[in-house]
Amino acid sequence: MLTRRALLGGVGGAAAFATISHLPGVRAAAAGSTLPPAPVVPAGVLHEIDLVAAVQSGKSIAGAAVDAPFWLYNDELFPTFRVKLGDKIRAKLQNKLPEHTSIHWHGIRLPNAMDGVQYITQPPVEPGESFTYEFTPPDTGTFFFHSHCNGVSQIGHGLAGLLIVEGDELEPFDAEHTLAMKDWRLSPEGEWLPFFTTEGAGRAGTFGTVRTVNGSAAYNADVPAGADIRVRIFNLDPTRMVDVGLDGADGFVIATDGNAIEPIPLHTWRLGAAMRVDLHIRVPKSGSVFRVLDYFSATPWPLATFSATGEDLPERPLVAHSLYAPHVPRAEPEAAEHVKFQFSAASGAAASIAQNFSPDDPLAKELLDSLCVGSRGMWAINKQQWPTGDHRNLPPPLAELTPGRNYVFELMNATPHPHPIHLHGHTFEVLSASRQKLPRFLADTVVVQPKERIEIAFVAAEGNWMFHCHILEHQENGMMGWLRIA
Repeated sequence: MLTRRALLGGVGGAAAFATISHLPGVRAAAAGSTLPPAPVVPAGVLHEIDLVAAVQSGKSIAGAAVDAPFWLYNDELFPTFRVKLGDKIRAKLQNKLPEHTSIHWHGIRLPNAMDGVQYITQPPVEPGESFTYEFTPPDTGTFFFHSHCNGVSQIGHGLAGLLIVEGDELEPFDAEHTLAMKDWRLSPEGEWLPFFTTEGAGRAGTFGTVRTVNGSAAYNADVPAGADIRVRIFNLDPTRMVDVGLDGADGFVIATDGNAIEPIPLHTWRLGAAMRVDLHIRVPKSGSVFRVLDYFSATPWPLATFSATGEDLPERPLVAHSLYAPHVPRAEPEAAEHVKFQFSAASGAAASIAQNFSPDDPLAKELLDSLCVGSRGMWAINKQQWPTGDHRNLPPPLAELTPGRNYVFELMNATPHPHPIHLHGHTFEVLSASRQKLPRFLADTVVVQPKERIEIAFVAAEGNWMFHCHILEHQENGMMGWLRIA
């Protein structure tokens, strides 16, 4: 068994990956390079989904009643929908909130018109209105959905859900568990604290006061002794970074952001905001207890505690359950065009958009609302803030790309804080990292550490796609832009 803490060191467990990558039989190769090809999938069924976004009260978080009103889909904390590869989704959003909203389907390679970004891909869904999203997910995986405008507040209130696309397993697991991690900004009296703070937005984000998994302070479950189980972990928090590891069991990373990779023995795996990881865990003998832990915390924090119950399954070699190779188009880095992006503090510190207008100028109010930004421009991409200066319309794209062409993006973090960078509508391959010894893997969001360069490669898909930090206070205060691919 790989011990949980002995290999930690460097940024993001770099020493751990350096050691693991030299273990016999473990290669830091291209993601999915030896995975078996997925079978041809026939057209599936249609899933009609109603999603009512509304204010709800009387919920319980971490076992305590909360007086603060939540904003939820279907009066549920993180409603979960499961479909099979080949199935079509028709999801009708009904907005009963006091402000406009939309749904971004995070990590799914879907038509640009269904991406759920107000004023970019669709009009805002105003209170009392509805909008229907229709698409067929092209990939299996562990995905989620959330509002995209005013996310600091809307997601802070709970507006998110889970979407799992099945069909990647060569053989079924004995059990599966889903862990959705999110912190909450609650006072001891059960009232909401401010979701945005100037200090947090200018640093690593404003952290919650109550940590939960699936809305509970502790997730506990019984699992069959000796079984092979799958655990899907979602980081739904707008700020927090976690290092996922195991104590008391062996496991493998088998998918990153929902995309199958060659299994990697798990020591720790870092998840920034909006990232996901799928684990294959071999349950120990009956009567044993093991935990999934966050080692990024000053004190390891339990995401879940599992108890092995029942009669032990027959002993057998520990072999990772490989998944089918993903359907994602793979870029050829040697033939790719290279584009550089620098993530930095905004020039001239905190430039306020409103300073460019008189307080009663209706165009100022329209601009601030339509672009869904915070009141301060603290961050920038390639020295451009979102929005830039006194632009009254959509700012110019960060880059103009060609559909179907291969690209390598070099992401340079010129700040003292990590940034989980998300590209809409695409799954990319992480090729290299200057401060972390990582295997190559597939993702839609990648953590760029302070003073680090990371290279990602992908095949461009047509559309206007957002590109931003997923620490939501950074996103809404300048570290966001868009790509025109046409």
